[in-house]
Amino acid sequence: MFIVNFLAHIYLSRQDDLLKIGNFIGDFVKGREIEDYSEEVQKGIRLHREIDRFTDNHPVVLQSKKRLRPKYRHYAPVIVDVYYDHFLASMWSDYSRQELKQFTLDFYALTESHIDIIPAKARHMLGYMKRDNWLYNYQFLEGIHRALSGMSRRTSYNSHMEESIVDLKENYEAFKSEFVEFFPDLKLKSWDFINSSL
Repeated sequence: MFIVNFLAHIYLSRQDDLLKIGNFIGDFVKGREIEDYSEEVQKGIRLHREIDRFTDNHPVVLQSKKRLRPKYRHYAPVIVDVYYDHFLASMWSDYSRQELKQFTLDFYALTESHIDIIPAKARHMLGYMKRDNWLYNYQFLEGIHRALSGMSRRTSYNSHMEESIVDLKENYEAFKSEFVEFFPDLKLKSWDFINSSL
């Protein structure tokens, strides 16, 4: 299991702490396990799933994935998720008035205050995320390369994901343009979901 676009999921939860926690743990909660959580955390888990569903089927995202699929096959969506978190981080001031560094530190503090409801696998991963501040370092190409290389080492066969940093550099403006076109649609979809669940 690859969970990579954490920054987008957390950002799209707005200022609601329990919504952020639910959105963060969404991929670690399966089936009826959702019923073990409070209503607000459940809402965050459902928001996570709605974000994934909308992203997976958006025509602009499909265009990004199509560019990578010949070489990376079913890992193309994972790579695009990493790319898009990079663009969100690198253009953070376009989307938030809060500095990215403080945003990440506030989130890590939030997870500490709710550590008892975070699944064990998520807690394990969170240790590495905080140590290396993945959320902050996604803005740098070196941070993206480390993330892709780490995921590549965890695949069952040679996925070559570590090589996709080259594809990002070669097609940087195209991927960036696609992210800029797509992300407002995702924000609107997320806000609509949140407001309809009030």
